[in-house]
Amino acid sequence: MTESVHSHIDIALVHFPVYNKPGDIVTSSVTTLDVHDISRIGRTYNVGTFYVVTPLETQQKLVHRIMDHWLEGYGAEYNPTRKEALLNARVVSVLDDAVADIAQRRGERPRTIIPDAKRFPQSRSYREVREVLKNNHPYLLVFGTGWGLEKSIVERADIVLDPIEGLNGYNHLPVRAAIAIILDRLLGPGMGID
Repeated sequence: MTESVHSHIDIALVHFPVYNKPGDIVTSSVTTLDVHDISRIGRTYNVGTFYVVTPLETQQKLVHRIMDHWLEGYGAEYNPTRKEALLNARVVSVLDDAVADIAQRRGERPRTIIPDAKRFPQSRSYREVREVLKNNHPYLLVFGTGWGLEKSIVERADIVLDPIEGLNGYNHLPVRAAIAIILDRLLGPGMGID
């Protein structure tokens, strides 16, 4: 992995513990499009590692099979840009494994930033967080699947990011789109927004 301008920032997509629509804590299924697209989004914005977080061995094997195809199989020759994007993807069982990996590689525990669809009293604007990210501490942007991250993960976050607000109150973006919007607001060449 080559170091880049934002390589002190990693992202994680968490499949457990998350909520389902009725509010139960569940393990959501890995979506193969998420693996491809979030890897490409992360590569576009020069983030370090993209962690797919799932405790299910069958889901881990699925992600490894996808990665193997594009990194070592026919896909590596067929689409070298997909290979380049997936070089920074890793599968871990729990979020703490991602935190430990970052701490080991960077010599410091990452600060966690969690975007949430709800606003909290401690939520911070994109402009504020964009400024925070200018230092070289390691940061881990943690995204949930299903109907959102279990509340204790959000409560333990170092920073909770303001929700993405559209134009008409509808706020249920696919995670791939939310990640692209958030990375652009935080890391893109523009000025960021509040």
